[in-house]
Amino acid sequence: METPQFSRPLPAPADAKTARPAPRRRRWRGFLWLALVLVLGYIGFRYYQSAQQKRQAADAAQASRLAHRAVPVAATAARRGDIPIYLRGLGTVTAFNTVNVKPRVDGPLIAVNYKEGQAVAKGDVLAEIDPRTFQVAVKQAEGQLARDQAQQNDAEVNLARYQKLWDEQVIAKQQLDTQASQVGQFKGAIATDQANIDSAKLNLSFTKIQAPMSGRIGLRLVDVGNMVHAGDANPLAVITQMQPIAVLFTLPAGDLPPVLIKLAKGAKLPVDAYDSADRNKIAAGSLLTADNQIDTSTGTTRLKAVFANENNVLFPNQFVNCRLLLDTKRAVVIIPAPAVERGPQGTYVYVVQADGSAAMRAITQGITEGSNVEVTGGLAPGEIVVTDGQDKLQQGSKVEVRAANGAAGAAGQGAPAAAPPPAAKGNGGRPGGGR
Repeated sequence: METPQFSRPLPAPADAKTARPAPRRRRWRGFLWLALVLVLGYIGFRYYQSAQQKRQAADAAQASRLAHRAVPVAATAARRGDIPIYLRGLGTVTAFNTVNVKPRVDGPLIAVNYKEGQAVAKGDVLAEIDPRTFQVAVKQAEGQLARDQAQQNDAEVNLARYQKLWDEQVIAKQQLDTQASQVGQFKGAIATDQANIDSAKLNLSFTKIQAPMSGRIGLRLVDVGNMVHAGDANPLAVITQMQPIAVLFTLPAGDLPPVLIKLAKGAKLPVDAYDSADRNKIAAGSLLTADNQIDTSTGTTRLKAVFANENNVLFPNQFVNCRLLLDTKRAVVIIPAPAVERGPQGTYVYVVQADGSAAMRAITQGITEGSNVEVTGGLAPGEIVVTDGQDKLQQGSKVEVRAANGAAGAAGQGAPAAAPPPAAKGNGGRPGGGR
């Protein structure tokens, strides 16, 4: 039997380079790439984990160093001393006496002898009115007196003659009585003339306008050459008494009872006047009296203090802040006000202990006067309290106390504490702060 013949020849075998890879080889190549990616990811993860661990270790080491590092603070020792109790009020300076200088006679003003704002003494001639009209009136009254005196002398001589004639029974008694009456009339006329002279001289003296009291004179209100009258509404000048001077200030009605008790006992309560900023003391005086009623609209009462005002620092209608020293607490525990902190449980301070750590200590606060606070409980004299840097502290924190001269030392190792400040002389003493 014959083999069948094919008309189409068989294809030649393909080249090895262009041959299609086997499926097994493709799978192995994918496994290699996946393994490479996994290895690289693992190496990156380990590197990131190592960096994180190093960073956490560094942060922990720094936190440990910060936790054990001493915090620099300012501190001072609690001390025993006196603290004043002040009552505060806004006051107005008022003159003890104010005089409107007015003319007492009419006439043209011919001289003004003072300078505006000048300090004048009682009796000083401030201004002059033309005196000629009043000088003429004085001379006229004196002339009338001379005439009446001459007539009186003539009447007295005639009376003596009539008396002799009456003794000799030559004239009637009626004539003698009539002459005697005439002498009496002339005596009355002379007395009237003398009064007219005195009145004219008094009006003449009024032409020189004198200061009725010592004080400071204000601005000139009338110039030379003007006609002035005794009935003018406007004064020539105004004089206010400057020494002494008064201050009227107000206090709440609740503060009045202890003040009245002190006044009833004859106590002389000091009053200090401070400027409008309530920082600088202007003058020192004493309480004079309290008003007899309380203002129902404000619930306050007025008090009057007197000041010598020797340096003229107080001026009428000036506003000042008054501090009335009611009492002084003796030998109390005092700390600076910046040392006191306030929290949900009340007031507390940080106390520097012997081992150099800070401890929170609850305290009972009394009155506050200026930069000083009275401590009525929780703290003993001599204990060191932190006055600056409390925001960086917590219970048990190590502290480094800065000394007053700028040096620093570790607390608990003989470091000097800041010197205690002197007692303040200003702000009002009240629980939790001044009024």
